[in-house]
Amino acid sequence: MDQKLTKPYDPTTTEGRIYETWEKSGYFQPEADRPWADNPKTNPNFGKTFTIIMPPPNANGHLHAGHALFITMEDIMTRYKRMQGYKALWVPGADHAGFETQIVYEKKLEKEGRSRFGMEAKDLYDEIYAFTMEHKKYMEAEVRAVGASCDWSREKFTLDKDVIEKTQTTFKKMYDDGLVYRGKRIINWCTKHQTSLSDVETEFKEKKEPFYYFKYGPFTIGTSRPETKFGDKYVVMHPADTRYQEYTHGQQIDLEWINGPITATVIKDEAIDMEFGTGVMTITPWHDAVDFDIAQRHNLDKEPIIDFKGRLLPIAGEFAGLKIAEARPKIVEKLQAKGLLEKIDENYLHNVKVCYKCETTIEPQIKEQWFVKMKPLAAKAIEAVNENKIKFIPDNYRKIFLYWMENTLDWNISRQIVWGISIPAKICDACSDGTPDLDNTITTCKTCGGEMRADTDTFDTWFSSGQWPQLVLGYPEGKDFETYHPTDVMETGHDLIFKWVPRMVIFGLYLTGQIPFHTVYMHGLVNDAQGKKMSKSKGNVVNPIEIASKYGMDALRMGLVIGNPPGSDSALAENKIKGYKNFANKVWNISRFILESTEGINFDGNFSAFTPADQSLKQELADLLVDITSDMDNYRFHLAAEKLYHYTWHRLADEIIEDSKNILKGEDVVAKNSRAQFLHFALRQVLKSLHPFMPFLTEELWGIINPGGSLLIIEPWPHL
Repeated sequence: MDQKLTKPYDPTTTEGRIYETWEKSGYFQPEADRPWADNPKTNPNFGKTFTIIMPPPNANGHLHAGHALFITMEDIMTRYKRMQGYKALWVPGADHAGFETQIVYEKKLEKEGRSRFGMEAKDLYDEIYAFTMEHKKYMEAEVRAVGASCDWSREKFTLDKDVIEKTQTTFKKMYDDGLVYRGKRIINWCTKHQTSLSDVETEFKEKKEPFYYFKYGPFTIGTSRPETKFGDKYVVMHPADTRYQEYTHGQQIDLEWINGPITATVIKDEAIDMEFGTGVMTITPWHDAVDFDIAQRHNLDKEPIIDFKGRLLPIAGEFAGLKIAEARPKIVEKLQAKGLLEKIDENYLHNVKVCYKCETTIEPQIKEQWFVKMKPLAAKAIEAVNENKIKFIPDNYRKIFLYWMENTLDWNISRQIVWGISIPAKICDACSDGTPDLDNTITTCKTCGGEMRADTDTFDTWFSSGQWPQLVLGYPEGKDFETYHPTDVMETGHDLIFKWVPRMVIFGLYLTGQIPFHTVYMHGLVNDAQGKKMSKSKGNVVNPIEIASKYGMDALRMGLVIGNPPGSDSALAENKIKGYKNFANKVWNISRFILESTEGINFDGNFSAFTPADQSLKQELADLLVDITSDMDNYRFHLAAEKLYHYTWHRLADEIIEDSKNILKGEDVVAKNSRAQFLHFALRQVLKSLHPFMPFLTEELWGIINPGGSLLIIEPWPHL
């Protein structure tokens, strides 16, 4: 018996060595030489490919529990398909994570007493680049530590030269095809970070604020934002509202308002909710998306009230220069003094749009930006899903995907940050016209003849990430693209069903005419032991690398998978991980017992020599493996892992091995040899089928029971 088995299993001395062996072997690459897999007579899946593109982790910090989950899930899929004989390609990557990384670096600058607003753009970019490259090394080392059997020779970074060039080329192509335009539209503005955000980069936070009712001529209007009302000169009501039938569209009414008398114009529009408040409202087209749409429909004036730093403009008169929070009570006080305040509801609960990173209240602003026309692109995505070209796991995410595509808005892809892929365009300050310029040759505006300057904005990160499946496979001319696209599975978090997944589908269809993947597997959030979302502020973050150093990465992987069906959030408790460390030790001890108690009996796989009892045990195991294989094929990894756990511990260890002790000590040579052969056979099948879930432990044991043989990573999946 191998002397290693006489000692307890120690993952700290095993995992790094095993991973280095795998990586040096070249078996992470689909082209690797595997004799049985390269022979159509021995490989039923000869010539088939299986491809996953890794959702690139942010290169700005360490992995969190969610990263460990998706790496584990994708590694399980890849190892399983590799053992089935597929040419399995899993492409790793790293994300520059534009806005998020810049925020991380801004916090670093704050601690140093510096600000990005006082820096030259190039200097800031260079600093963030160096910072990101350093953290990228740590992140990639942690991906390896989880056991990712991805092809590092194909790794891509979202700021690789070819990625930048192809992303910019797509922008130009979309502009030429009429799918990208520059327009003055309402956008989401973060006053803290001084950039626009797309809708998916904002969140809604419930707030309790006062709701004010003001007298506006003959009407009563309600608002939670009196600071926006200085420019309100349109009063809007539903054309079918009988309460206001005496007023006609376009009618003008003189009335007293915040800073004196004004003339208001009546607008009739069906966007008004007759059941909300008094059924009549004034509009501020510059600072509200609904109001902006009404103004667009009726060709109304739009005037800014609040600047991009969140301060009131001169139109606010005596309140000019004040921040919103400071100005609001003073404005209400003035309206009350003029007898225009009717009442205040102090307990108004409503959802306020905030920046998803800093929770600063979003200030809608009208700004010239680059937009993608989403409706024609979304239509193709809807068609592909309705034709069942893409499968969602779980299936309810199909409806969510379709909802977002059916209700999509034009996508603002401009960001006022330096960290990211620059928008290759020239802007005319005289007329605000914009033109893509990949070669940097345009100097004069084609519209007004004015001088053109380089656009200083960068792309929304999702613009490049949306093209990720094509970019990493070398679209359009790459051999990998021809071989491995469309990919098989996109495994990602369920929160990205409306952020990343739709963009990959629309870009795949637009650029290649193909879906980018056949299956979307959604995993849930990994919460703490009490089921609460992990956050640094709560102090409940579980660091996957730290917990794995304590219990072993295989134990963490099992803890992440078992009890975690697709699409569901899961709780990660340390006791759970500890339990699977005990399971790893149990597998180790099972292996030791089998080798010790059958020493001198060579395993020859001669099933015909099995006794009827062992034939029955073999059939039981065969039935289990058929069941587990079905689970694996249908993405029920949580069930497959749980069944293997129960068979190995409760059936094989607790019952079969206990029953075997007397047989192996008995005088019946036939029964003894048969049981020894079965135990060797069962151990090999268990190690093979556990390998995708617990790769380090199983590879170590495989090398012990098969000294000088091939690595377990390329052994065929058990099929009986």
